[in-house]
Amino acid sequence: MPHKIIPYNPKLKELARRLRNDSTLGEVLLWNEIKGKKFGFDFHRQKPLLNYIVDFYCGELNLVIEIDGQYHSHEEKFEADTIRDQELGKYNLTVLRFTEKEVKTDINNVLRTVEQQIVEQGH
Repeated sequence: MPHKIIPYNPKLKELARRLRNDSTLGEVLLWNEIKGKKFGFDFHRQKPLLNYIVDFYCGELNLVIEIDGQYHSHEEKFEADTIRDQELGKYNLTVLRFTEKEVKTDINNVLRTVEQQIVEQGH
């Protein structure tokens, strides 16, 4: 079944390109594990969706993966992330969030969580 196209702000394309070239260690580590259909699905990184740039996106699974850095610990950022997740949810997207530390220190558990999400979706 073809996935639906989610609109995005075209002004974000250049910023997304720069973010791909300036990835955090956690983003690089996770990307190395999910790129090239290693999970059987095509993921994109630093993908513009709506007025946001998500860290990783799989259209076939309607799945967004976000890696939150230290700055995400502030309450204001948490509220912004909650609003963002709700807006993405309106397009039937599931958002998985991991911390940078989780990815760097326990990537196997992160990968198991992603695999479990795929299984729960019936894939």
